Amino acid sequence: MDKNKKIYFASDQHLGAPTPEKSFIREKKFVKWLDEVKKDADAIFLLGDLFDFWFEYKTVVPKGFVRVLGKLAEIRDSGIPIYFFVGNHDLWMDDYFEKELDIPVYHKPKEFTFNGKEFLIGHGDGLGPGDKGYKRMKKVFINPFSKWLYRWLHPDIGVRMAQHLSVKNKLISGDEDVIFLGEENEWLVQYCKRKLETKHYDYFIFGHRHLPLDIKLNEKSTYLNLGDWVSYFTYGVFDGETLELKEYKD
Repeated sequence: MDKNKKIYFASDQHLGAPTPEKSFIREKKFVKWLDEVKKDADAIFLLGDLFDFWFEYKTVVPKGFVRVLGKLAEIRDSGIPIYFFVGNHDLWMDDYFEKELDIPVYHKPKEFTFNGKEFLIGHGDGLGPGDKGYKRMKKVFINPFSKWLYRWLHPDIGVRMAQHLSVKNKLISGDEDVIFLGEENEWLVQYCKRKLETKHYDYFIFGHRHLPLDIKLNEKSTYLNLGDWVSYFTYGVFDGETLELKEYKD
């Protein structure tokens, strides 16, 4: 890392939901945050569910999101690295970000080392014990044959159908309160603890949970969940020495 630079982490913006009008307000807020952090960013990590739905046909991507895509392109063109991890709402992302924005896309958690600190970073869906129904469903969704079949739907039908189903999620509509379940019942906490049995990590950073969490796993390891940009507007920042969870207030 360059001196006086920082690494930023954000997740779960769910742009496009629950309505275009409400999403537009949050998109502008997120773009404003990007505009501010680019001033001292050494890198920016986006940990999935940037969009409430995303599917790449061979020649078509979902309509909209011009402001956030334009801002990401501007930041990347300035030389600041951006890394994208797909979430469960945008897991059908292919190579659009890589070709158009020069932003690498990851489909699984990945290890990084910054200033001698070991990080394991990902979206967080399907990790840890439990949630077997979702894990089976995800295998179907990411199967190449399933994606091939979906591409036969006209985009006007495929995108509208997926958006309708996605918005029924109570986390996105605001009808459900997210609560901490206790370390023994938080699947990502259990996942992190199991990973520590075989290798040391200073920091685990995930999204997906829609709940800002900063949990000490042991004396040297911390699990950070980034919350979301639906209710909390929280993000992580690493200054080269410590990792903090902060709330964005514009």
